[in-house]
Amino acid sequence: MRERKGIILAGGSGSRLFPITKGISKQLLPVFDKPMIYYPLTTLMEAGIRDVVVISNIDFLPLFENLLGDGSHFGININYLVQENPDGIAQAFLLAEKFIDGFPSALILGDNLFYGDKLHSQLLKSNSNSERSTIYTYRVKNPERYGVINFDSNFNIDNIEEKPQKPRSSYAITGLYFYDSKVVEKAKTLSPSSRGELEITDLNNLYIKDGLLDIENIGSGSAWFDTGTFESLHEASSYIRTMQNRQSLMIGCPEQVAWNNKWISDEDLYRLALPLTKSGYGNFLIELLN
Repeated sequence: MRERKGIILAGGSGSRLFPITKGISKQLLPVFDKPMIYYPLTTLMEAGIRDVVVISNIDFLPLFENLLGDGSHFGININYLVQENPDGIAQAFLLAEKFIDGFPSALILGDNLFYGDKLHSQLLKSNSNSERSTIYTYRVKNPERYGVINFDSNFNIDNIEEKPQKPRSSYAITGLYFYDSKVVEKAKTLSPSSRGELEITDLNNLYIKDGLLDIENIGSGSAWFDTGTFESLHEASSYIRTMQNRQSLMIGCPEQVAWNNKWISDEDLYRLALPLTKSGYGNFLIELLN
């Protein structure tokens, strides 16, 4: 199996979070005790993906590079690409064509946070299935705000409808997508929508038409946050704080995932932890070794 490439799309102006994003990328804002981008990066690492590209605008890319470096301290490889104009989620595959290089890939939105007991096994399953593509769904109360998956009478995937006025289901499409090696080829056939963007919904519907799209539902007991509004950003931070304090765990911690995956050694983890002890983050990492 050819190892899957990972893409974190961290572009956009973050206008729904103005004025706090007027001087910084949304994906660098804190979600409780970590930069927002740590969470999607950790999700890709949980899936076993070690070759990642971060896509953002030219002003913010140096900030991401300063935070994440080349990824070697996490036992992974991180590249960076400029997105001059945010012309739709599916544009990421055109920008990352050389990086993808004919490999299967996974795309995660930089403002999406996932957590759950079963999520790790779901991610590994999606990553191992390189011949098909997988999107992640989550049951919501207000599906009209999202891309919604529609099912036929046999509960097979029928199509995906973007922000329907009368949703046929309550299963929203999240910002996590695993694709086969043909994704760039398919993305090149897309035409801009009425809002001038290459829509990820159109790309997914192409895969549905070809019978190559599976879904993984993030079920009860798990969580998905799109942290693009003040309310959802606060909600996500409160959730992370509550879960970590109650269960003495760390969510969205790339150092821990790298160590669990044996991508870094005990000595590497200890070295990473030492400069972080004053905040308590480093103490957690040291406790892992004990």
